[in-house]
Amino acid sequence: MTLLARTRVPWTETARWGLAVMFLLTDGSHFSSMKYDLAAMIPPPLTGALWVINVTGVFEAAGAIGLLTRRWRRLAAFCLMALLLAMFPANVYAALKGVTLRGHAATPLWLRTPLQLLWVAALWWSTIRVRQTPRMSIREARI
Repeated sequence: MTLLARTRVPWTETARWGLAVMFLLTDGSHFSSMKYDLAAMIPPPLTGALWVINVTGVFEAAGAIGLLTRRWRRLAAFCLMALLLAMFPANVYAALKGVTLRGHAATPLWLRTPLQLLWVAALWWSTIRVRQTPRMSIREARI
């Protein structure tokens, strides 16, 4: 039996790790030269506000790390879902106003909308929907 066959990692855990990596990678853009493009995506009256980009970047990093901890993963998932919903108007604004990211057009809404829904669903499926295995009571353990 190979090592791969002996180690079974649940799909939910694999998805949670993948989401954490994705959020850490997207978080990096909040602190790179791309932050100016991201700030241009913010609808008025906060268009161009770098502090919003910095705050959302910190939230993304905290959420990604939280997904990897047993204690905080559910709260992190709820917060990341709220963050995705809160940032969606920026994606709409960028698509409708022709904002560019590194010289390229923002992701069109026909693609961005299902992606946002996919990330929210993946967060829900991999963290919130998952039930903890019930603990055995002392009485059950003696039987």
